[in-house]
Amino acid sequence: MRYVINDQVALMRPPQGPVAAFIRPFASWVSEQGYAVASLRQRIRIAAGFSRWLGERALRAHAVGSRQCGRYLRYRARQLRTWRGDDLALSQFLEFLRRRGVVPAERVLLSRLTPAERCLQGFERYLREERLLSRASLVNYVPFVREFLSERFGNGAVRLSRLRASDVTGFVQRRAPSLHRKRAKLLTAGLRSFLRYARYRGEIQMDLAAAVPTVANWSMPGIPRGIAPEQVRRLLGQADRTTAVGRRDYAILLLLARLGLRASEVVRLDLEDIDWKGGCLSVCGKGGRRSQLPLPRDVGEAIVAYLRRGRPRSLCRRLFLTAHAPVRGFLGPSAISTVVRHALESAGIDAPTRGAHQFRHGLASEMLRRGASLSEIGELLGHRSPETTKIYTKVDLVALRTLALPWPGGVR
Repeated sequence: MRYVINDQVALMRPPQGPVAAFIRPFASWVSEQGYAVASLRQRIRIAAGFSRWLGERALRAHAVGSRQCGRYLRYRARQLRTWRGDDLALSQFLEFLRRRGVVPAERVLLSRLTPAERCLQGFERYLREERLLSRASLVNYVPFVREFLSERFGNGAVRLSRLRASDVTGFVQRRAPSLHRKRAKLLTAGLRSFLRYARYRGEIQMDLAAAVPTVANWSMPGIPRGIAPEQVRRLLGQADRTTAVGRRDYAILLLLARLGLRASEVVRLDLEDIDWKGGCLSVCGKGGRRSQLPLPRDVGEAIVAYLRRGRPRSLCRRLFLTAHAPVRGFLGPSAISTVVRHALESAGIDAPTRGAHQFRHGLASEMLRRGASLSEIGELLGHRSPETTKIYTKVDLVALRTLALPWPGGVR
């Protein structure tokens, strides 16, 4: 007798084993992620086979982990024909069970970690849970702190009480010259944050964060490279709005061009962030700060077109979703830059850069040319400090040279 799951997958017999009861909910979850029927069948058959294999070996759910998955895949390779993606399908089932609390979370044995890594784990937890910093901040800070600890303590015990100001200044002086100015500032910010954490824990008594040298920060070091208004018009005019992906990308480009949103802000937009009656958009900016922006008519129409004839069906509340399974929100700002790069290449536009931030610079520069005040520009762009907005008041001397009149009588 055949056993049918979700009216799409037929098994030769009902699922058996310690996790058999979760195969049907897993099938529903896979369907919600937008996987094709063939992928759904593969995942359900792998899950059913794995549960039956666990039962035959009298293994209970609380004993299931990556090790058992590896053993099952090797067993399956000896007994049955394997398919590409079997390991991914099984790892997804295992992760589904973990989220349901059916199997325990994978634990990394602390004995396998170096003392420096154990110290870093506590620092990361502090940044995430106490300071509520974003994942981007962790990605930027932690590698520099790892280098610092490795240089000072190697693989030995980490005794922060032995740190001296010379250790801190020496590390920055050796490391900073090889970095871009912005990366060097991240190095010093990460090191200060770690030293404050160490003092907060009581592991150091002196304020070593004050010993971190300051990276030179010349006021307004470069002229923002903004995309020109005519390039924006050409890009939007040539956007393909006949496909679901095209409608999504067009709405993203409009948000960048009309509101100057950061790529990270576009990624974090949720369906609830749009107030259709009020005609405004709630944007989550740097540091989790919320700001309300007006929703231009053309931007709203583009979003509606995507929602009605482009956005995949999903329980995910992110506004913009991936086009292929697993259907979910974008994993990071780089996805928005990829949208921009593809759009520029398709339109044959030689823009200043290939990233998303050039729209922000272009919008601010155009607003300034049309007479907007710095406070108005800063409010739209979500700048905390007026100093950040002042960069758009710089004069592009290279561009002005093309407008210079020749000196009477020529050069002597």
